Amino acid sequence: MGLGPQIQLRQSQQLVMTPQLTQAIKLLTLSNLELEAVLAEETATNPLLDMGSGDDDDGAGEGEGVDEPPGDAAPSLTDELIPGAAEDDRPLDYDFTEQALETDSFTDVSVASSSGGEFDFERLEAAATSLCDHLLAQLHGSSGPAALLAEIIIEQLDSNGYLAMSLAEIAKDSGATMAEAEQALTLVQDLDPPGVGARSLSECLALQAKAVDRYDPAMARLIDNLDLLAKGRMGDLKRICAVDDEDLADMVRELRDYDPKPGGRFSSEGAEQVTADIFVRRTPGGFAVELNTAALPRLLVNRRYYQELKSGPQDKASRAWLSECLASANWLVRALDQRARTIVKVVSEIVKTQGAFFDHGPEALKPLTLRQVAEVIEMHESTVSRVTSNKYLLCERGLFELKYFFGSGVGSSDGEGEGGSAEAVKTAIRDIIDRETEVLSDDAIAALLRQRGFDCARRTVVKYRESMAIGSSVQRRRQRKIAGLG
Repeated sequence: MGLGPQIQLRQSQQLVMTPQLTQAIKLLTLSNLELEAVLAEETATNPLLDMGSGDDDDGAGEGEGVDEPPGDAAPSLTDELIPGAAEDDRPLDYDFTEQALETDSFTDVSVASSSGGEFDFERLEAAATSLCDHLLAQLHGSSGPAALLAEIIIEQLDSNGYLAMSLAEIAKDSGATMAEAEQALTLVQDLDPPGVGARSLSECLALQAKAVDRYDPAMARLIDNLDLLAKGRMGDLKRICAVDDEDLADMVRELRDYDPKPGGRFSSEGAEQVTADIFVRRTPGGFAVELNTAALPRLLVNRRYYQELKSGPQDKASRAWLSECLASANWLVRALDQRARTIVKVVSEIVKTQGAFFDHGPEALKPLTLRQVAEVIEMHESTVSRVTSNKYLLCERGLFELKYFFGSGVGSSDGEGEGGSAEAVKTAIRDIIDRETEVLSDDAIAALLRQRGFDCARRTVVKYRESMAIGSSVQRRRQRKIAGLG
């Protein structure tokens, strides 16, 4: 066989990730807020793209026929992100009533719950005030070295309201004396919420007891011996505090009402607002799925501006650039339309599979995997994974991340049913523990779960119980002993 250059033909397959394909995949994973930021960047670089408001009602095309002569009607100036197509072509794939949804957005109507009441959207809002802002507002109007030093102390508090930095270090860095630092700390500890500015759990509880005028010598000794309380050594505490069973029970009960993390109700950076991407509402024949168009960015292709640029004097490079801008704009509009349809398609299958959840709650969730949904809607599993990332569903039961509806589970106790999801099993375990009159072992809980149709082993009960931060039978028995002294 001779050596030398040869020409050979080979046939192979490979996936080429074009920039457009990469961008389309990226669009699937974005939430509506993230998508709006990306589109704002695109409109800044492409003069043919405009971000329209939800009230615009201009063109209905997709940008392909922009250089065709207009018909009898006046030409539209823009192309919409999701065209106002016929009802049978709307991107709302799953309506069990087989009827088109009303034209009003879900945000404009009151959703009746199964009990007949109206859905309260305000319960989804979170307070955005930070602990630092809350405390500084109370210092407003105060002046002098103590107030200035108090501001420095407030800025050193952690998210739970504790002073993590030593007071001596604060005094040294600010050039103040320890007496001035102690005075400033006292000023901070007098602010709302009670317990803020503490340097330990004992001091935090003591401050709250002082705020309600309950810091007597017995309560002081109890707070100084929290380790004995945690171990359930009630006899020792009665001796140390010099009280009887009834008084100790009252003191423990008051102590349990105090907040060990007084700053926890505030956000260190302000609460992050979560916007629903999909609405699921009850209809006479089932559940309807609808995109949150109020939060969905609306992208428009400006036809008039394209015609003006095209009709003006241009060289070859300018014409190529304009054509590239138009092609990019048209593709982005179609990609966003496909994104919207894909989201609704995936969510529709979730609603169909987990329909019992919307009727009965978390205890009715079924085991569901990304692969199951992907097989039904004939898409790749990775596509379903991207669609369910950073997306939220709003229904009459509240706001849920789409990932919430997926998870492994356990089989049915009779071997014939579908069993339940991990979330359903957790809900059942919590319900059993909340209802227990006597503390149940993990084996006893597993037996009760089997009676409810869940085939759970003891180790599964332990795993789910610990994931919910529920103590063992020994710990719960100790808590009952403390709580049931009265």
